[in-house]
Amino acid sequence: MSSMFRSTLLALLLVFAASCGFQLRGAYALPYESIYLAGADYSLIIAGLKRAIRASGSTRIAETAADAQATFLPTAEAKEPIILSLSSAGRVREKRLRYRYAYRIIDSKGRDLVLPGVIELNRDLTYADSDVLAKTQEEDLLWRDMESDLVQQLMRRLAAVKPTPAVTE
Repeated sequence: MSSMFRSTLLALLLVFAASCGFQLRGAYALPYESIYLAGADYSLIIAGLKRAIRASGSTRIAETAADAQATFLPTAEAKEPIILSLSSAGRVREKRLRYRYAYRIIDSKGRDLVLPGVIELNRDLTYADSDVLAKTQEEDLLWRDMESDLVQQLMRRLAAVKPTPAVTE
């Protein structure tokens, strides 16, 4: 292939990528001027969201809910390993790791700015009694990967949300 053809092909790919709404992963612009993240600072999800929001640069993280235009409120979090299959000896062969995270985004008066949401992530892994240590480490790695994926999905949902206008009373 000639270099001119490659350059033209690359330019066309970039135009198509830009026209479909493509943006780099992690580059999010949230529709709120400020947001308060309710939840414990030691929560990996809350800490990850704070890092991602600070990196976006477009939204300020408020110290209190009263100072924020929106409040992100986690409502439920559940991590559950589920046995998918057993060997003939009754030992685990396959597991599914399920991570469910429910949340709300509310205004200063407690009204929902968007409908409450739930994110569910699943990862399957095979299990072998001969590799218990390796499989335990693999499971831990999958849980961490799911936490990271959850933060990215939450950021995408926060960035894509169109807040409903507040009703005046």
